[in-house]
Amino acid sequence: MATVKVDKNSFKADVLDASGPVVVDFWAEWCGPCKMIGPSLEEISTEMGGKVKITKLNIDENPEIAAQFGVRSIPTLMIFKDGEVADMKVGALPKTALSHWISGNVT
Repeated sequence: MATVKVDKNSFKADVLDASGPVVVDFWAEWCGPCKMIGPSLEEISTEMGGKVKITKLNIDENPEIAAQFGVRSIPTLMIFKDGEVADMKVGALPKTALSHWISGNVT
């Protein structure tokens, strides 16, 4: 399963109303660390199959959602469960750390 692009029109349906856990990667095109973790998130999304949905939200295109969740620096990753933020990480992490963090919040 590849990562899913979300925006202000799909955020509620894809993230807040999702039946399972959802990771949201708050990112921007100009952000170097965001680009570094992108491939890792794609791989984790495929490896974890249907256990978690991994989404990407461009903060330049959706500033109101970034502001709603207090995103001040990117990349910021949030795990949502039942429409609520369950955990958050700020900054680029290696794939193993990302995978461990996501796995620990999904099971």
